[in-house]
Amino acid sequence: MKIVGITGGIGSGKSTVVKMFEKLEVPVYVADAKAKALMNDSDELKTKIIKLLGKNAYKDKIPNRRFIADQIFNDKSKLKKFNAIVHPAVHDDFDKWLEQVRRTDTVYCIYEAAILFEVERQELCDMVILVTAPRTERIDRVMKRDNISSNEVIERMEHQWADERKKKLADFTIENIDLDETEEQVNRMHSYILNSWDHA
Repeated sequence: MKIVGITGGIGSGKSTVVKMFEKLEVPVYVADAKAKALMNDSDELKTKIIKLLGKNAYKDKIPNRRFIADQIFNDKSKLKKFNAIVHPAVHDDFDKWLEQVRRTDTVYCIYEAAILFEVERQELCDMVILVTAPRTERIDRVMKRDNISSNEVIERMEHQWADERKKKLADFTIENIDLDETEEQVNRMHSYILNSWDHA
């Protein structure tokens, strides 16, 4: 079984693309969603995050996402330490998930991570798809989604690599502007992967 990495900057529409692959019954692992779940459920992670960011990092035993974002996106040192707490837990969880998926007869699975290249996780992938969208579109999407200002979105973008840099490392790019066109690109990619890798 092969692993296809999906990545893209904030607001590019990775989740939309991943849902399209899910519709095609491809097993999908979403690293960001798993990170949030582990921050909720793992006492070990909670303890480490509170030690790093203070007791306001959790409210009624649930991660205070706005506070955490304000803390880590305004301090590169804290962001690095935060990632060093959360990423290893996600990597372990993915390995366990992968073990189960390998027992099925699926040709490939999806590993979706916003900072795939930044943390060098592309090395575990057989192929990487980069999801892109115009910068103004991305800013607008995130402002609406997270109810934050354009400056806050731009601040978060600055912690991720630019698309130009990612394109040099990605195998394929899906431009996510028009949903019908995006779905067409996903379907073509799915067919290509199946034809290339099935029984390989």
